Amino acid sequence: MPDTFDLPAIADGEDKNSPFVNCVRNTYRHLRKWAKRTHTNCFRIYDRHLHHYPLAIDFYDGRFCIHYFSPSRTTDEPPPELMDEVTHALHVLFRAQPKHIFWRSRIKRAKMEQYEKADNAKQFFPVLEYGVRFNVNLRDYLDTGLFLDHRETRKLVASYAKEKRVLNLFAYTCSFSVHAAMAGAAFTKSVDLSNTYTAWGRTNFDLNGLPAKNHPIIRADCLVFLDDEISSGRTYDLIVIDPPTISRSKKMEQMFDIQEDYPSLIHKALQLLSKEGILFFSTNSRKFVFNPSLFTGCEITDISKKTLPLDFIDPHIHRCWKLAKL
Repeated sequence: MPDTFDLPAIADGEDKNSPFVNCVRNTYRHLRKWAKRTHTNCFRIYDRHLHHYPLAIDFYDGRFCIHYFSPSRTTDEPPPELMDEVTHALHVLFRAQPKHIFWRSRIKRAKMEQYEKADNAKQFFPVLEYGVRFNVNLRDYLDTGLFLDHRETRKLVASYAKEKRVLNLFAYTCSFSVHAAMAGAAFTKSVDLSNTYTAWGRTNFDLNGLPAKNHPIIRADCLVFLDDEISSGRTYDLIVIDPPTISRSKKMEQMFDIQEDYPSLIHKALQLLSKEGILFFSTNSRKFVFNPSLFTGCEITDISKKTLPLDFIDPHIHRCWKLAKL
Protein backbone atom coordinates (compact mmCIF):
# COMPACT_ATOMS: atom_id res chain seq x y z
CA MET A 1 0.00 0.00 0.00
CA PRO A 2 1.45 3.40 -0.91
CA ASP A 3 2.27 5.90 1.80
CA THR A 4 0.02 8.48 0.15
CA PHE A 5 -3.07 8.04 -1.93
CA ASP A 6 -5.04 10.84 -3.46
CA LEU A 7 -7.54 11.48 -6.21
CA PRO A 8 -8.06 14.89 -7.80
CA ALA A 9 -11.03 16.94 -6.73
CA ILE A 10 -13.21 18.51 -9.39
CA ALA A 11 -11.79 21.91 -10.30
CA ASP A 12 -13.63 25.09 -9.35
CA GLY A 13 -15.34 27.09 -12.07
CA GLU A 14 -16.62 24.05 -13.94
CA ASP A 15 -19.14 24.51 -16.75
CA LYS A 16 -22.50 23.53 -15.25
CA ASN A 17 -24.49 24.27 -18.40
CA SER A 18 -23.25 21.24 -20.32
CA PRO A 19 -25.19 17.98 -19.78
CA PHE A 20 -22.04 16.02 -20.61
CA VAL A 21 -19.91 17.93 -18.11
CA ASN A 22 -22.61 17.55 -15.47
CA CYS A 23 -22.80 13.81 -16.07
CA VAL A 24 -19.04 13.27 -15.80
CA ARG A 25 -18.78 15.55 -12.76
CA ASN A 26 -21.57 13.81 -10.85
CA THR A 27 -20.32 10.32 -11.68
CA TYR A 28 -16.75 11.10 -10.68
CA ARG A 29 -17.74 12.75 -7.41
CA HIS A 30 -19.82 9.73 -6.51
CA LEU A 31 -17.08 7.25 -7.39
CA ARG A 32 -14.28 9.26 -5.80
CA LYS A 33 -15.53 8.46 -2.28
CA TRP A 34 -15.57 4.74 -3.02
CA ALA A 35 -12.19 4.89 -4.80
CA LYS A 36 -10.44 6.61 -1.90
CA ARG A 37 -11.90 4.14 0.56
CA THR A 38 -10.81 1.12 -1.49
CA HIS A 39 -7.42 2.44 -2.68
CA THR A 40 -8.43 2.27 -6.34
CA ASN A 41 -7.36 4.91 -8.84
CA CYS A 42 -8.57 3.34 -12.09
CA PHE A 43 -12.28 3.27 -12.86
CA ARG A 44 -14.88 4.33 -15.43
CA ILE A 45 -16.21 7.88 -15.11
CA TYR A 46 -18.53 7.89 -18.13
CA ASP A 47 -20.28 4.93 -19.77
CA ARG A 48 -22.40 6.06 -22.73
CA HIS A 49 -24.91 7.74 -20.43
CA LEU A 50 -25.96 10.29 -23.09
CA HIS A 51 -27.06 9.37 -26.62
CA HIS A 52 -25.01 12.01 -28.43
CA TYR A 53 -21.80 10.99 -26.65
CA PRO A 54 -21.09 7.36 -27.71
CA LEU A 55 -18.09 7.11 -25.41
CA ALA A 56 -16.69 5.35 -22.40
CA ILE A 57 -14.11 7.27 -20.38
CA ASP A 58 -11.79 5.44 -18.03
CA PHE A 59 -9.75 7.28 -15.40
CA TYR A 60 -6.25 5.95 -14.72
CA ASP A 61 -4.56 7.93 -11.97
CA GLY A 62 -4.95 11.34 -13.61
CA ARG A 63 -4.93 10.07 -17.20
CA PHE A 64 -7.98 9.43 -19.34
CA CYS A 65 -8.63 6.66 -21.85
CA ILE A 66 -11.58 7.52 -24.08
CA HIS A 67 -13.25 4.76 -26.08
CA TYR A 68 -15.25 5.97 -29.06
CA PHE A 69 -17.87 3.46 -30.22
CA SER A 70 -18.16 3.93 -33.95
CA PRO A 71 -21.65 3.25 -35.34
CA SER A 72 -20.28 1.74 -38.56
CA ARG A 73 -17.55 -0.51 -39.92
CA THR A 74 -16.20 2.22 -42.20
CA THR A 75 -15.87 5.30 -40.00
CA ASP A 76 -13.76 4.63 -36.94
CA GLU A 77 -12.50 8.10 -36.05
CA PRO A 78 -14.55 10.31 -33.70
CA PRO A 79 -15.75 13.62 -35.17
CA PRO A 80 -13.26 16.46 -34.50
CA GLU A 81 -15.94 18.56 -32.81
CA LEU A 82 -16.67 15.70 -30.37
CA MET A 83 -12.98 15.31 -29.57
CA ASP A 84 -12.66 19.05 -28.95
CA GLU A 85 -15.72 19.12 -26.69
CA VAL A 86 -14.62 16.14 -24.61
CA THR A 87 -11.04 17.38 -24.33
CA HIS A 88 -12.34 20.75 -23.17
CA ALA A 89 -14.67 19.11 -20.64
CA LEU A 90 -11.84 17.09 -19.09
CA HIS A 91 -9.71 20.20 -18.88
CA VAL A 92 -12.53 22.13 -17.22
CA LEU A 93 -13.21 19.37 -14.70
CA PHE A 94 -9.75 17.96 -14.01
CA ARG A 95 -7.34 20.47 -15.57
CA ALA A 96 -6.34 17.56 -17.80
CA GLN A 97 -3.73 18.34 -20.44
CA PRO A 98 -3.91 16.86 -23.97
CA LYS A 99 -0.90 14.65 -23.25
CA HIS A 100 -2.94 12.90 -20.55
CA ILE A 101 -5.91 12.12 -22.83
CA PHE A 102 -5.83 9.00 -25.03
CA TRP A 103 -8.46 8.05 -27.61
CA ARG A 104 -9.43 4.56 -28.75
CA SER A 105 -11.87 3.71 -31.53
CA ARG A 106 -14.05 0.67 -30.98
CA ILE A 107 -15.15 -0.03 -34.54
CA LYS A 108 -17.48 -2.91 -35.35
CA ARG A 109 -15.14 -5.40 -36.96
CA ALA A 110 -15.66 -8.48 -39.03
CA LYS A 111 -15.53 -11.71 -37.06
CA MET A 112 -12.08 -12.72 -38.24
CA GLU A 113 -10.45 -9.29 -38.24
CA GLN A 114 -7.76 -8.80 -35.60
CA TYR A 115 -6.70 -5.69 -33.73
CA GLU A 116 -3.18 -4.55 -34.43
CA LYS A 117 -0.67 -2.87 -32.16
CA ALA A 118 -1.26 0.88 -32.28
CA ASP A 119 2.08 2.32 -31.18
CA ASN A 120 5.43 1.48 -29.63
CA ALA A 121 5.78 4.30 -27.11
CA LYS A 122 6.15 1.87 -24.15
CA GLN A 123 4.60 4.40 -21.79
CA PHE A 124 3.77 2.12 -18.88
CA PHE A 125 2.74 3.41 -15.47
CA PRO A 126 1.32 1.77 -12.32
CA VAL A 127 -2.23 2.10 -11.03
CA LEU A 128 -3.98 0.72 -7.98
CA GLU A 129 -6.97 -1.61 -7.79
CA TYR A 130 -8.04 -2.46 -4.25
CA GLY A 131 -4.49 -1.61 -3.20
CA VAL A 132 -2.88 -3.97 -5.73
CA ARG A 133 -0.51 -2.48 -8.31
CA PHE A 134 -0.78 -3.04 -12.05
CA ASN A 135 1.12 -1.59 -14.98
CA VAL A 136 -1.06 -0.10 -17.72
CA ASN A 137 -0.33 1.38 -21.13
CA LEU A 138 -2.76 3.81 -22.75
CA ARG A 139 -0.95 4.25 -26.06
CA ASP A 140 0.44 1.08 -27.52
CA TYR A 141 -2.49 -1.35 -27.55
CA LEU A 142 -6.25 -1.26 -27.99
CA ASP A 143 -6.61 -2.59 -24.44
CA THR A 144 -4.74 -1.05 -21.54
CA GLY A 145 -3.52 -4.17 -19.74
CA LEU A 146 -6.29 -4.17 -17.13
CA PHE A 147 -9.92 -4.97 -17.97
CA LEU A 148 -11.75 -2.69 -15.54
CA ASP A 149 -15.07 -4.50 -15.95
CA HIS A 150 -13.58 -7.55 -14.18
CA ARG A 151 -12.53 -5.65 -11.06
CA GLU A 152 -15.19 -7.33 -8.90
CA THR A 153 -14.53 -10.72 -10.50
CA ARG A 154 -10.87 -10.43 -9.50
CA LYS A 155 -11.87 -9.46 -5.98
CA LEU A 156 -14.23 -12.44 -5.80
CA VAL A 157 -11.57 -14.88 -7.00
CA ALA A 158 -9.13 -13.42 -4.49
CA SER A 159 -11.62 -13.99 -1.68
CA TYR A 160 -11.34 -17.75 -2.29
CA ALA A 161 -7.60 -17.83 -2.91
CA LYS A 162 -5.96 -18.00 0.53
CA GLU A 163 -3.67 -21.03 0.75
CA LYS A 164 -5.09 -22.34 -2.54
CA ARG A 165 -3.46 -23.47 -5.78
CA VAL A 166 -4.71 -21.25 -8.61
CA LEU A 167 -4.59 -21.77 -12.39
CA ASN A 168 -5.26 -18.76 -14.62
CA LEU A 169 -5.88 -19.62 -18.30
CA PHE A 170 -5.76 -16.99 -21.06
CA ALA A 171 -4.11 -14.95 -18.34
CA TYR A 172 -3.42 -11.78 -20.38
CA THR A 173 -1.36 -9.63 -17.96
CA CYS A 174 -2.01 -11.95 -14.98
CA SER A 175 -4.30 -9.63 -13.02
CA PHE A 176 -6.40 -12.51 -11.60
CA SER A 177 -3.23 -14.30 -10.52
CA VAL A 178 -1.71 -11.22 -8.90
CA HIS A 179 -4.87 -10.53 -6.90
CA ALA A 180 -4.99 -14.18 -5.81
CA ALA A 181 -1.33 -14.10 -4.78
CA MET A 182 -1.82 -10.89 -2.81
CA ALA A 183 -4.74 -12.56 -1.03
CA GLY A 184 -2.48 -15.39 0.14
CA ALA A 185 -2.67 -18.03 -2.58
CA ALA A 186 -0.10 -20.76 -1.94
CA PHE A 187 0.66 -21.07 -5.66
CA THR A 188 -0.51 -19.56 -8.95
CA LYS A 189 0.18 -20.58 -12.52
CA SER A 190 -0.67 -18.19 -15.37
CA VAL A 191 -0.87 -19.34 -18.99
CA ASP A 192 -0.98 -17.15 -22.10
CA LEU A 193 0.35 -17.47 -25.64
CA SER A 194 1.65 -13.91 -25.98
CA ASN A 195 5.25 -13.01 -25.19
CA THR A 196 4.15 -9.42 -24.64
CA TYR A 197 1.50 -10.27 -22.09
CA THR A 198 3.50 -12.88 -20.20
CA ALA A 199 6.32 -10.35 -19.76
CA TRP A 200 3.79 -7.73 -18.71
CA GLY A 201 2.33 -10.17 -16.21
CA ARG A 202 5.75 -10.80 -14.68
CA THR A 203 6.12 -7.04 -14.20
CA ASN A 204 2.79 -6.97 -12.37
CA PHE A 205 4.01 -9.64 -9.95
CA ASP A 206 7.25 -7.72 -9.45
CA LEU A 207 5.37 -4.47 -8.76
CA ASN A 208 3.74 -6.17 -5.79
CA GLY A 209 6.87 -7.89 -4.49
CA LEU A 210 5.62 -11.38 -5.34
CA PRO A 211 8.33 -14.01 -5.97
CA ALA A 212 8.49 -15.79 -9.30
CA LYS A 213 9.18 -19.11 -7.58
CA ASN A 214 5.60 -19.67 -6.43
CA HIS A 215 3.97 -17.87 -9.34
CA PRO A 216 5.18 -19.24 -12.69
CA ILE A 217 3.98 -17.74 -15.95
CA ILE A 218 3.80 -20.14 -18.87
CA ARG A 219 3.81 -19.08 -22.50
CA ALA A 220 1.65 -21.70 -24.23
CA ASP A 221 -1.50 -22.39 -26.20
CA CYS A 222 -4.00 -22.99 -23.40
CA LEU A 223 -5.70 -25.88 -25.20
CA VAL A 224 -2.39 -27.70 -25.67
CA PHE A 225 -1.34 -26.80 -22.13
CA LEU A 226 -4.48 -28.40 -20.70
CA ASP A 227 -3.75 -31.72 -22.39
CA ASP A 228 -0.19 -31.70 -21.06
CA GLU A 229 -1.28 -30.66 -17.56
CA ILE A 230 -3.90 -33.41 -17.40
CA SER A 231 -1.19 -35.95 -18.26
CA SER A 232 0.99 -34.59 -15.45
CA GLY A 233 -1.61 -35.34 -12.77
CA ARG A 234 -1.43 -31.83 -11.27
CA THR A 235 -4.57 -30.34 -9.70
CA TYR A 236 -5.73 -26.87 -8.69
CA ASP A 237 -8.20 -25.56 -6.14
CA LEU A 238 -9.22 -22.53 -8.21
CA ILE A 239 -9.25 -22.19 -11.99
CA VAL A 240 -9.99 -18.97 -13.87
CA ILE A 241 -10.89 -19.04 -17.57
CA ASP A 242 -11.47 -15.72 -19.32
CA PRO A 243 -10.80 -16.49 -23.00
CA PRO A 244 -11.10 -14.29 -26.08
CA THR A 245 -14.23 -14.63 -28.17
CA ILE A 246 -12.21 -15.49 -31.27
CA SER A 247 -8.49 -16.13 -31.67
CA ARG A 248 -6.70 -17.06 -34.86
CA SER A 249 -3.11 -16.50 -33.77
CA LYS A 250 -0.53 -18.15 -36.01
CA LYS A 251 1.05 -19.50 -32.83
CA MET A 252 -2.04 -21.63 -32.09
CA GLU A 253 -2.50 -25.09 -33.54
CA GLN A 254 -6.10 -24.25 -34.42
CA MET A 255 -8.49 -21.31 -34.40
CA PHE A 256 -10.32 -20.76 -31.10
CA ASP A 257 -14.03 -19.89 -31.09
CA ILE A 258 -15.51 -19.59 -27.63
CA GLN A 259 -19.00 -20.78 -28.59
CA GLU A 260 -17.70 -23.89 -30.31
CA ASP A 261 -14.79 -24.66 -28.00
CA TYR A 262 -16.04 -23.81 -24.50
CA PRO A 263 -17.45 -27.30 -23.70
CA SER A 264 -14.12 -29.01 -24.40
CA LEU A 265 -12.22 -26.20 -22.67
CA ILE A 266 -14.23 -26.44 -19.46
CA HIS A 267 -14.35 -30.25 -19.45
CA LYS A 268 -10.56 -30.38 -19.66
CA ALA A 269 -10.16 -27.74 -16.95
CA LEU A 270 -12.53 -29.66 -14.66
CA GLN A 271 -10.17 -32.63 -14.86
CA LEU A 272 -7.54 -30.43 -13.21
CA LEU A 273 -9.88 -29.20 -10.49
CA SER A 274 -9.46 -30.70 -7.04
CA LYS A 275 -12.38 -32.11 -5.06
CA GLU A 276 -14.63 -29.23 -3.97
CA GLY A 277 -12.59 -26.89 -6.17
CA ILE A 278 -14.08 -23.89 -7.97
CA LEU A 279 -13.84 -22.83 -11.61
CA PHE A 280 -14.71 -19.32 -12.77
CA PHE A 281 -15.58 -18.95 -16.46
CA SER A 282 -16.32 -15.63 -18.14
CA THR A 283 -16.81 -14.11 -21.57
CA ASN A 284 -17.61 -10.73 -23.08
CA SER A 285 -19.29 -12.29 -26.12
CA ARG A 286 -22.82 -10.94 -26.26
CA LYS A 287 -24.04 -13.80 -28.45
CA PHE A 288 -22.61 -16.54 -26.26
CA VAL A 289 -24.99 -19.27 -25.04
CA PHE A 290 -23.98 -21.28 -21.98
CA ASN A 291 -25.49 -24.72 -21.49
CA PRO A 292 -25.08 -25.83 -17.85
CA SER A 293 -26.47 -29.30 -18.60
CA LEU A 294 -23.17 -30.13 -20.33
CA PHE A 295 -21.31 -30.17 -17.02
CA THR A 296 -22.42 -32.77 -14.52
CA GLY A 297 -20.95 -33.07 -11.07
CA CYS A 298 -20.92 -29.29 -10.61
CA GLU A 299 -23.06 -26.72 -8.91
CA ILE A 300 -23.28 -23.93 -11.49
CA THR A 301 -24.17 -20.33 -10.63
CA ASP A 302 -24.51 -17.38 -12.97
CA ILE A 303 -22.64 -14.62 -11.13
CA SER A 304 -22.71 -12.01 -13.91
CA LYS A 305 -24.71 -9.46 -11.91
CA LYS A 306 -22.55 -10.00 -8.83
CA THR A 307 -19.41 -9.21 -10.81
CA LEU A 308 -20.68 -6.02 -12.48
CA PRO A 309 -18.72 -3.02 -11.07
CA LEU A 310 -20.59 0.01 -9.83
CA ASP A 311 -18.98 2.22 -12.50
CA PHE A 312 -20.33 0.17 -15.43
CA ILE A 313 -23.95 0.61 -16.48
CA ASP A 314 -24.05 -2.01 -19.24
CA PRO A 315 -25.25 -5.25 -17.61
CA HIS A 316 -23.95 -7.24 -20.58
CA ILE A 317 -20.35 -6.00 -20.44
CA HIS A 318 -19.41 -9.56 -19.50
CA ARG A 319 -21.01 -12.77 -18.28
CA CYS A 320 -19.55 -15.01 -15.63
CA TRP A 321 -20.28 -18.43 -14.12
CA LYS A 322 -19.03 -20.18 -11.02
CA LEU A 323 -18.69 -23.97 -11.30
CA ALA A 324 -18.22 -25.64 -7.90
CA LYS A 325 -17.13 -29.26 -8.08
CA LEU A 326 -19.28 -31.51 -5.93
